[in-house]
Amino acid sequence: MSNKEVANTILKQLGGHRFIAMTGANSFFSENNALLFKIPRTKKVKAVKVTLDADDTYTVRFIGQKNAPSFEVFDVAVVAGVYCDQLQEIFTENTGLYTSL
Repeated sequence: MSNKEVANTILKQLGGHRFIAMTGANSFFSENNALLFKIPRTKKVKAVKVTLDADDTYTVRFIGQKNAPSFEVFDVAVVAGVYCDQLQEIFTENTGLYTSL
């Protein structure tokens, strides 16, 4: 599977277009079996990276960013061993944003 196919699968498992509409997620980027995107509607989490691991689970990294002057990024939370049917729940728990109605 290519990086783009993995990223598209992750997005579908998060909820696809409904996920995007509900969360405002944008700036999607695929890399090395992962999907990275920005979340504009939260103060704590600015981006999320979902990586497909070798054991067919995911590691979800919630990324924060400090304000000027450093704009340093840091991990708000990292959740490993996430199954595809848990992605939406883990996302909601860590961002406060619902992925569907």
